[in-house]
Amino acid sequence: MAAILQSLPRTVIAGFVLAVVVYIINGNTTPDIIFWQFLFRWLHVLSGVMWIGLLWYFNFVQIPNMGNIPDEQKPAVSKVIAPAALFWFRWGAMATIITGLILAMISGYLIDALTVSGDSTIIGIGMWLGAIMWFNVWFVIWPNQKKALGIVEADADAKAKAARTAMLFSRTNTLLSIPMLFCMVAAQNFVF
Repeated sequence: MAAILQSLPRTVIAGFVLAVVVYIINGNTTPDIIFWQFLFRWLHVLSGVMWIGLLWYFNFVQIPNMGNIPDEQKPAVSKVIAPAALFWFRWGAMATIITGLILAMISGYLIDALTVSGDSTIIGIGMWLGAIMWFNVWFVIWPNQKKALGIVEADADAKAKAARTAMLFSRTNTLLSIPMLFCMVAAQNFVF
């Protein structure tokens, strides 16, 4: 077991294998529409946990504590940890939006949700909040973080401005994540 747990890739693969075993034990292995809806809902939640978990890590842990880190240790965060976390953050966002759109399409509510109409109003609001958040990740936060972290060339003033912009849009996404998650859960559990 230690050989599996000492390797992140092996740990993740083992997690997927266990999920398949649980599925097979359930006895229903026919891939009908219910299966595909379930699969994409599960993948949507899995990627969403990655995305929002990292969003909250940045906002609840990393940003508030950067001021407490001695200057000589800050490069460990800005050159190693932050770029790796931002990789998984932005690709978690991409996977979340893609699996969510596929789920909405195969479940038959994509158009109603995108037009925020009919029985899909609440999920539609959640989808639009998620889309705004995805846009912020790819077109505001990531380009500004590349400057702030020195991944792309920028002078000191541009880096400071980029860091502030990235932080404000990250906080915007934190704010939007709360009603977005409410909408996603409400759409499955409440009748509006």
